Amino acid sequence: MNFIDYYKVLRVEKTADEKAIKKAYRKLAREYHPDVNPDDVGAEQKFKEITEAYEVLSDQEKKATYDKYGQQLGKDWQQGPAYEQAQNQRSKQRGGYRYTRSGDEQDFSDLFEEMFGAQGAFNEYKRQGRSSRAGRRFATADLRATIRLPLSEIMTDQKQVIEVGGKKIRLTIPKGVSDGQTIRIKGQGSVAPNGVKGDLYLTFDISLPDGLRREGSDLYASVNVDFYDILLGGKVSYDALDGPIRFTLKPGTQSGELIRLKGKGIPEYKKSGRGDLYIKVEVSLPQNLSSEERDLLSQAAAVRRKKNN
Repeated sequence: MNFIDYYKVLRVEKTADEKAIKKAYRKLAREYHPDVNPDDVGAEQKFKEITEAYEVLSDQEKKATYDKYGQQLGKDWQQGPAYEQAQNQRSKQRGGYRYTRSGDEQDFSDLFEEMFGAQGAFNEYKRQGRSSRAGRRFATADLRATIRLPLSEIMTDQKQVIEVGGKKIRLTIPKGVSDGQTIRIKGQGSVAPNGVKGDLYLTFDISLPDGLRREGSDLYASVNVDFYDILLGGKVSYDALDGPIRFTLKPGTQSGELIRLKGKGIPEYKKSGRGDLYIKVEVSLPQNLSSEERDLLSQAAAVRRKKNN
């Protein structure tokens, strides 16, 4: 089932609250971030695992589903509600059943493969009882669709009308949704032959602007800074998603250093806060220096050498 213990990944207890989870994520993200560990494949993989764990445990809805179904369903934990609904429906219609294989319980991953195949139909189930009818099939009424959005459109709640399965559905897309995230809209699927109404599962495909990377609710970008602002400090402008911002560089800021702009990242899904924006400083060296500039830089270099000797 390939169960991943996200609590162990973030090195927190299962009783950890939201604040502790966020603190653990920030600490580990700084330690394993690709910008801090260039060309380190192991650190990059660890960073991905940390980010995946945080995206689940920082979202109360995902966390509740993971806590309930994670150990049972492994990698398929997100399908837990649909699985449970299917089980309940079969039990009501058929007076209860127990699915077995060679006397043992079927592995949940295999069971999902059989329940929700590529054709969207439940496969055959064996039912123990006097009125057993092997080979009976039930068609799932769930619908699935993909919504493509630019990153700028998830900064606020978005009201949209989509057409799925021949019908128009009005919905509000919550701000802060993640790329690849799937949300369930109850009762908006099609109607199965047995009269049961399915659910609609929407998966989001979020496109990012060039030069921008998203990790959870945090954003990472880079900006070229004038050589003299690196040395002496100064104001730097950056075009953020929700408008231009200015931040201050301290004198002596190093090239490659990450500047954290608190609260300038992505809105946190179903929460009031926002992530942070991390800007990597890259020095832009001056070219075609004038003779006056060369003289002044030579004087500065001489002073520096004299100080170091």
